[in-house]
Amino acid sequence: MTDHRPLILLDVDGPLNPWKAKPTRRPAGYETFRMFPSGWRGRKGLRVWLNPRHGDLLGALADVTGGELVWATTWLEQANTLIGPEVGLPELPVVHWGVVDAHRWKFSGVLDYAGSRPLVWFDDDFDVHDNARRWFLEQRGAAHTLLRHVDPRVGLTFDDVSDARDFLLRATEDETGER
Repeated sequence: MTDHRPLILLDVDGPLNPWKAKPTRRPAGYETFRMFPSGWRGRKGLRVWLNPRHGDLLGALADVTGGELVWATTWLEQANTLIGPEVGLPELPVVHWGVVDAHRWKFSGVLDYAGSRPLVWFDDDFDVHDNARRWFLEQRGAAHTLLRHVDPRVGLTFDDVSDARDFLLRATEDETGER
């Protein structure tokens, strides 16, 4: 059976961990966590700022839109073991992309995973590689796609989630003819 639910793709660094915020000023609502992801060489854990309310906010977005939450992050499965529990998310599927191609970035893996399903993707790096976004959108064609840039100094906001909700509800209505 093919899954036709819309996708809600989540990056960690930027949207959930506002890594670009001033190092001495944690954003409001965020808590500091020290984590040891595989490959981390520091004696002190990696500082990660997370907002424990994001799980409820994203869960509500999935419930209202019928969407499926999926990790689209270089944290891969570690997002489920290190990030998800701290923000209140259950174990989620993970998009894999193998070696990140300098010309296609994460887009190739997302393209393969998503097929023609409507999607909203929360990330802060859509334009890190020249023309990768354009290539991805061309490949997606008429499939409903919202690449929602999240400011890595601020992290995911209610406005980001509200815009995603509105987009996914319209996309679902367009595909089914009902709301």
